[in-house]
Amino acid sequence: MRFVVSGGLAAVVDFGLLVVLMNLAGLDHTPAKALSFVAGTTTAYLINRRWTFKAEPSKRRFAAVVLLYGVTFILQVGLFAVGFPWLLGLSGSQTVAQVVGFVIAQGVATTVNFIVQRGLIFRG
Repeated sequence: MRFVVSGGLAAVVDFGLLVVLMNLAGLDHTPAKALSFVAGTTTAYLINRRWTFKAEPSKRRFAAVVLLYGVTFILQVGLFAVGFPWLLGLSGSQTVAQVVGFVIAQGVATTVNFIVQRGLIFRG
């Protein structure tokens, strides 16, 4: 449950920044998603390490998380980069394309993150 709550907070940071960067700053969808991903995953790591998994700081654990976030960066930004234009063409709405593309990319990344963090990085 804590992973879901921390993921929800991180998703709010990620999606909120994505929308701001695309709609207010005028960034294209891929660089906006890359920047929002970094902000969201930083939020998630800080909350998960301390609150969700109650883990002490560790250089090995931090290196593993950086590697995992590199993989999920490729998954999430890649899925959004491919999905956003397709969804935009399908729906004709930037808002719909942002929301649906974000949910798909976030869902895949969250699943991979939970499995790897719970099973490998923060196991007791």
